[in-house]
Amino acid sequence: MTEFIPAAKPLIGDDERAAVDRVLLSGMVAQGPEVAAFEKEFADHFVDGLPVIAVNSGTSGLHLGLLAAGVGPGDEVIVPSFTFAATANAVALTGATPVFADIEPETFTLDPAAVDAAVTERTRGILPVHLYGHPARMTELGEIAAKRGLALYEDAAQAHGAALNGRPVGTFGTMTMFSLYPTKNMTSGEGGMVVTADEETARRVRLLRNQGMERQYENELIGFNARMTDIHAAIGRVQLTKVDAWTETRRSNAAFLDANLSGVTVPPVAEGARHVYHQYTIRVEDDRDGFVKALKEEYAIGSGVYYPIPNHRLPSLAQYAPGLDLPATERAAREAVSLPIHPSLSAADLDRIVAAVNALAGAGS
Repeated sequence: MTEFIPAAKPLIGDDERAAVDRVLLSGMVAQGPEVAAFEKEFADHFVDGLPVIAVNSGTSGLHLGLLAAGVGPGDEVIVPSFTFAATANAVALTGATPVFADIEPETFTLDPAAVDAAVTERTRGILPVHLYGHPARMTELGEIAAKRGLALYEDAAQAHGAALNGRPVGTFGTMTMFSLYPTKNMTSGEGGMVVTADEETARRVRLLRNQGMERQYENELIGFNARMTDIHAAIGRVQLTKVDAWTETRRSNAAFLDANLSGVTVPPVAEGARHVYHQYTIRVEDDRDGFVKALKEEYAIGSGVYYPIPNHRLPSLAQYAPGLDLPATERAAREAVSLPIHPSLSAADLDRIVAAVNALAGAGS
């Protein structure tokens, strides 16, 4: 029987298990020295040493980061609709209004022209997503933010190590979130990181994650319990030592697929962009869903259809976008499919993926 190739495969090994055991033996498992060390190491590794605050999930990171940055009722924040709902959810949870703008067909990230057209007198900021590991158009979005007097945030949940013109994602916006969910390019089991160059915003995130207090029983704000545990931080610290090699494997796998796939649209990379391939997302223009079904049933290869219902049409978020037309978003929702790209793929796996995709594309699935 042909062995199934999964769409994603978290990599957690003996080193991570040993780190967890070390924490358990220490008796200090809540937020403590492991979290503090992880924050410092993550900051130095990915965001040029900017302040980093660890929280219990990426969604918490976005929510608390936006609150700390002053986003709230009466504000609007421009977001993409072609992404996971957590981005718009975090805006809505602050009491602000998510405003959906269309994406660029090539990179699946916010279209600066669409963003500029969506600005109103209530717009507080712009929140692009570096989707699938490809950086958004931060230069152009930054220019719009500066021209319009807006804040620029970043959702880098899928983009650990991505960069634009040599500048790492997470260093463009006034607030950034990285996710550490198990399927991301690195994980802490679960968790998120908030990055901000503003010390007061960083302090507010630290308060908000810990019931609004820096010192026990001296609550300054109404806050949350969104702390990361030392258990999760210990896993993340080990993963930090491995993520660069994993990323280079992802990039090498992508280069192989780029060179050998035919009959589908492979993911382009914008000039100056460093893509870290959280997902390798192609377009199948004719019967994407049939293609996915055949890939699994005939070739034992998994794939991912992410965001088949754009956020602006979800029952939970449609209230913010009555009658909105986002043609590039709708097309991506119909055509996009992510192939396996994870570091566990063997050369034989890659050959199988190429052969299967080319056969299905040639046959029209």
